[in-house]
This record gives sequence, C-alpha cells and structure tokens, in this order.
Amino acid sequence: MRIHKHVAVAAAAAAVALLAACSGGGGGSATQAGGGQTLTVGMPNGVQTENHSPFATGSSALSLGYAFAIYEPLMMRNQARPSEEPKPWLADSVEWNEDFTEAVITPHEGVTWSDGEEFTADDIAFSIQLRKDFEALNTGALPYDTIETDGSTVTVTFTAGQFVNQSKLYDLVMVPEHIWADVEDPTTDTNPDPVGTGPYTLETWTPQAATVVARDDYWGGKPAVPEIRYSSYNDNNALTTALTTGEAQWGWTFIADFENVYIAQDPEHYHQYAAGGLGIDVLYLNNETKPFDDKAFRQALNMVIDRTELVDVATSGVNPALTSVTGLPLPAGEEFLSADYADQEYAVDVEGARALLEDAGYTWDGDALVDPDGEKVTFELVNPAGWNDYLTALDLIKNSAAELGATATVNPVNQDGWFADVIPGGDFQATLHWTDGGATPWDMYSDIMDGAHYKKLGEPATWNFGRFQNDDATKALADYAAAPDDATRTAALETVQKVFVEEVPGIAIWTRPATAQYSTQNYVGWPSEEDPYNQPQPTGVQAAQILMNLEPAEG
Repeated sequence: MRIHKHVAVAAAAAAVALLAACSGGGGGSATQAGGGQTLTVGMPNGVQTENHSPFATGSSALSLGYAFAIYEPLMMRNQARPSEEPKPWLADSVEWNEDFTEAVITPHEGVTWSDGEEFTADDIAFSIQLRKDFEALNTGALPYDTIETDGSTVTVTFTAGQFVNQSKLYDLVMVPEHIWADVEDPTTDTNPDPVGTGPYTLETWTPQAATVVARDDYWGGKPAVPEIRYSSYNDNNALTTALTTGEAQWGWTFIADFENVYIAQDPEHYHQYAAGGLGIDVLYLNNETKPFDDKAFRQALNMVIDRTELVDVATSGVNPALTSVTGLPLPAGEEFLSADYADQEYAVDVEGARALLEDAGYTWDGDALVDPDGEKVTFELVNPAGWNDYLTALDLIKNSAAELGATATVNPVNQDGWFADVIPGGDFQATLHWTDGGATPWDMYSDIMDGAHYKKLGEPATWNFGRFQNDDATKALADYAAAPDDATRTAALETVQKVFVEEVPGIAIWTRPATAQYSTQNYVGWPSEEDPYNQPQPTGVQAAQILMNLEPAEG
C-alpha cells in the first residue's frame, strides 16, 4: 500500500527549530526574550461580546483573531502557495492511505498546554471527536467514521476519500481534553479561561480590545513580541485611520486607493500584501430564471466583461486579475490547468458576443436586446449596501451588459437579508459572492457548479447558489474527490474545466487574495511577495507562524 505522508524534509523532531525560522524572513531571533513594543492588531468589527471559543462562529476570539495566538492547528499550510506540502506543527506527520480514507496522526513531543499539562495523542483524538459528536463544530463537513488512539498516534477514518479535504484536517485547532471534556455544550460555551498550546495567553478583555501576552514556556521558544493588543474598530474608515497613523500595526480592511491613502503615509514601513490562493470572486448567475437560463446569454456577458478594469477600478488593483478562461487564479492554479485551455485567456469581444447572440435567435429593437421570446433583456445585480468594491464592480458589469443592449440595474440590499434570504434561497438574478480556496481547485469549482449542492429555488443552498445542473460536471467533481491517483484526477478536472468554460455556470471575476496591512516600524518578518511563507491576515489559523517569524526591527 502506498502511503501519502505529509512531513517536512527535515526531521520532524526539529519542529522547534522550524518555529524559530519558519519558512523565511526570520531567524533564530524570533525566540529571543522580549522588551519589544506592544503589537496592535486592528479589525473593523465593532463592539464585541466576550466569547473566547475557538469554535463559535463570530466569537470575539475568532472575530479579532486572538484565538489563533492561543490555539494551534495540526499542520501549518502555506495558504499563499497551496500546492506546497504542509509543515509539521502540533503534528509531526499525517500519513494517508492509498484512497485517503484513513489518516494516521503523530503528535509532536514536548508540547504543553498553557496551564502546564502535556499535549498528547488523546488531546488530538478528543479534539477531532468533538467535531464528529457536534455537527455545528464540524464546519468542514468532514465525514468522520472512527477515531482511535494507539499509543502515541491517532488514526482517523472517513466514510469517503478525503483527497480534496486534507487541508481541512490539517487546519483543525486542538483543545485540551482535560478542560473541554467537562464542557456540557461546546457549541455554546464561551470558554471563559482559554487554555491552548499557542505562544500567547489571554491577559485582559474588554468589548473594544483583548490583550494577550507571550508565554515563557511555549514549546516553540519565546516570541519576540511580548504583548499583542487586538483592537476592534467601529468600521473600515476607523481602522484605516488607525493603520495610517500607526495606532494599529497589523490588520485587514479594504482601502480604496491604498497606495496613496495608506502606503504613502510611510513608504518605508507601511506595506500591504495580497496573497493569492485558489479562491475567487464570482458573479453567480441564476441558471433557472431569465436571462441566465439561456447559455448563450451567459456566454455573451462573460465575453464583454473587462476584468482588468474591474480590478483596477473596484479594488484599486489589490485583487489580481483573472486571465485564464478556466477561472483559475495564476500562478497558484497553473499546475491544474487543462492542456486544452493552457493558452486561452479572457479578452473583451463585444462584436463576437453580439454575433453569438444573433446566432442564438436574439434581435435588437433599436439599441435594446430582445431575446428569442420577443422580450427585452433586463436583469438586476444585487449585493449588500456598503460593500463598495462589489457594488463598484456591479456598476461596471452593468455597463458591459449595455454593450450588448441588455439593461441591468444595481440594487444594494441589507446585508443580513442578503446572507439569510437572497443568496441561500436563490432570490436573485446575478450577485457577487466568493468561493473557498483549498489546496486544489476542487473547492472553487464545486462551490460554483456542483450538482451535489443543488437545491430548488427557495430552499437554502450552501453553495451552487446559481442552481447550475450538469451531470457530467457533478460526476467529474465526485470522481476528482474520490480518485485514488493523479491520472484519474487530471481526467476529471479536464471535464470540469470544459463544462465551466463552455456552459458558463457563473462568471469568474477576480482572484480573492488574503490581504493585510502591516508596519515594519517595530517588527520585521512578515509574509510578503518576496517571502510568501503564508497568507498575511491576523485572523487565520496561520497566525502563530507569523507571530513566531517576527523579530525586532533594527534601530
């Protein structure tokens, strides 16, 4: 039996040294004693309610990001380079069987919880069992079967192959059995005294900020940053001001014209890094209502959208433009490109789009496009009010539709209503939404076009919001997920890309990078274009790697 083993080239026993010089940018000095400046992390999430749970969506710990300074994952994935092998972290290795239905996890020795208790295989088994026992905690929807401990290893089996979901196992944060075993309902518990394996412990909390301090006994060495203050600002504008004045030194908010508004305030020290993975933003099209129930119109609209203009105007150049007709972000997705589309790129072609419509039976009444049923083509573009990048993009798409003679309107709606009713129920004609990323393109394509997600209009869907149905695509996505070898996956992905390109179930708009702003005034070692060891946001599971990679700036 061939074993798929994810472990660093260096011996797993050297994981502590790895922490001190994680993947570039840093050196051994990340483990030196502090005396450094407090690092302020800012997020535009408003007044918080005290909740330190690493499980509860929307908890203050997850909202501001301090959960990931306290709790750590099994393996550390480079989300900026998703095809890279994950690095050992709390697990020295994860070994998969041939069909990816079984994973054997070996924990790293010498790890302790912040209360001094030893971290063991039992903690790993318990943390995974929690996800199996409480569906609300199993946010990755992993189909767990058995979870067994055998000495110093944990064996997890699944009811289906998990090739496409390996990263979801690696990303699981671990919690201590000796504390959480006594929690009656982990789905609602607020975890008042968080105990983790991470480099920091919670010191103080208010509705506006949480402060964590460095552990002296952290298994990976002493962090260079002695204290981190996670501050919650009321909105994007408030956080932008905090970042530009230096009040906050790390955070993420959309800053229109960020080069002039942010970077120019201190070009030597202010930086913004957008790490592109395999997630994108998509114009989801309702495939069951006019005009998008007609493939010809979907194709034509796809042909007239200027993706470079969208990126430049709506995102100030932050989101990299998509070039491949497969919708795959490059270079992250280059190894997954079908040979049939390797050299095919998006290009605005109004004349070709109008000719395609004419061949499909469309006509024009003056400048107005008329469909084969004799009705003028109109549609509504909808997204939440205040989402300026999306709404600006919708205005540009409206203008592109006008090149065909179609009349589009942009309707900003209430955000809560959009999340609760518009998107899941399919109560739209066209709307912008994101996809997941992952280590392969499976998540991206499945989110857009997988029949396994199909729900009738009015029934809540988790993905495939456009209600696209194509048996070939659905089978190919299932084949890719369960395939035992690369050849089978390659063939399945070729089918998926062919359907995506020819049927246009949704319109790929731009790469959805993980973006953050940071200052090198006090600390260096951040992820960057020159050193893309991970994505840069403070609210991701990779935050501990970044924190352990920081070192004091010279001078």
